[in-house]
Amino acid sequence: MPDAFAEAMDALTGPTPPGTSLAIPIADALPVSGVAISTMGDFLGNETLSASDALAARLDELQFDLGEGPCWDAFESRRPVLEPNLRQHPGGIWPAFSDAIRRENIGAIHAFPLFVGTLRLGAMDMYSIKPASLSEVQTRQGAAFARVVSRLVLHRALERAGGDPNSLTDTQFSRRTIHQATGMVLAQLDIPPDEARLVIQAHAFATGRTMQEIAEDIVDRRLNFSMRDSGIEESP
Repeated sequence: MPDAFAEAMDALTGPTPPGTSLAIPIADALPVSGVAISTMGDFLGNETLSASDALAARLDELQFDLGEGPCWDAFESRRPVLEPNLRQHPGGIWPAFSDAIRRENIGAIHAFPLFVGTLRLGAMDMYSIKPASLSEVQTRQGAAFARVVSRLVLHRALERAGGDPNSLTDTQFSRRTIHQATGMVLAQLDIPPDEARLVIQAHAFATGRTMQEIAEDIVDRRLNFSMRDSGIEESP
């Protein structure tokens, strides 16, 4: 029997040229009716990047318009927001959003934050027509999808901004410094090298500085990172 999670991960980690749906593989892998992926906040603005269907896109649009909903909660807290039964407490969690979706007959909605390092990017939400919980394994899978999607969203943002990460390291000295800083970040956070480099990249992009400048701060111990329950944060 095919492993739906592995197949979705292969689809997301393989070539994803513009126009490739990020939401559909996730919707196919989890027991949900639909999935949407969006950027949120001042950094990248509020925009739906991918949706598996029209209703998933509409749920995002309503949250943008109303300024409340599971995506906003996940974005602000950097934690998954899992609501398996909206019908048990109509209007009790997000009054305006719950009222707006009442006609849609949504049974459950879940949201996972999208972030890289200290940089908050947006959220991935998924809905079910019937009330339905995600199991512990499925919740971990949702979080794993969100981590992969976060990196894809950041890479696309860098490309749009002309911030090719390779163009920031055009000297041997720069490569050595960034390589050293990457090693320090992976030791601080216990993450793979490519993710450690992306943390540096995200911090540079968010602060309007170069990767070289951020790497120098890390090597000189002016900038450190730590893993908290809410995600990766700067630490003294």
